Amino acid sequence: MGISLSRNVINVFLSLYNTKKVAAPGNLFHVQIEDVVSLVSRTGRHLQRYDKDRRQVVGCIPYRYRGIEGGSAGDEEIEVLLVSSQKGGKGMMFPKGGWEIDETMEQAALRETREEAGVVGTLEDKLGKWMYKSKSNGSYHDGYMFSLHVNMQLESWPEKDLRKRRWVTAAEAREACPHGWMKEALDELVYRLKKQQNGEPDAFSS
Repeated sequence: MGISLSRNVINVFLSLYNTKKVAAPGNLFHVQIEDVVSLVSRTGRHLQRYDKDRRQVVGCIPYRYRGIEGGSAGDEEIEVLLVSSQKGGKGMMFPKGGWEIDETMEQAALRETREEAGVVGTLEDKLGKWMYKSKSNGSYHDGYMFSLHVNMQLESWPEKDLRKRRWVTAAEAREACPHGWMKEALDELVYRLKKQQNGEPDAFSS
């Protein structure tokens, strides 16, 4: 039985190797593992960072530009991406989650945004740090937010079946998001983008 199983496994790998997708034996395991990892969220809090008993949370405000209907060439409006709560709570929010000990703050921000919202792009400077009270358990967290200029929206992502995502204007985001600290982060992003559009230097220096 063991020999038969081994032969079956080898045959599967050989069939994959012979497809056009994989060009060399060394790429076989890389491609397959990469596909699996991209569709799985991290779970558990055994690697979670804390500072003075406050959980360290990192997230992004994903944004993009769209043309204004009826506007002249070059007129653009900012849109930001909101996601629903995994626990089915009211309102929408920006993607965020725990910063873990085996990653940098920037890596955590990109990971959480890809897991929850299914977008990737250029990570810009930190928008700020906020201490806020968790509505689920009453504990205090430190929240850090970055801006992310989105250049790709994924069709499949780890939490696709757990959350909804929606592109909205900044004004609509303020109405939909119940978290005061996230609204402050959004205000900071809008302020910096206006400075950038006006040609002011260092708009995104934190």
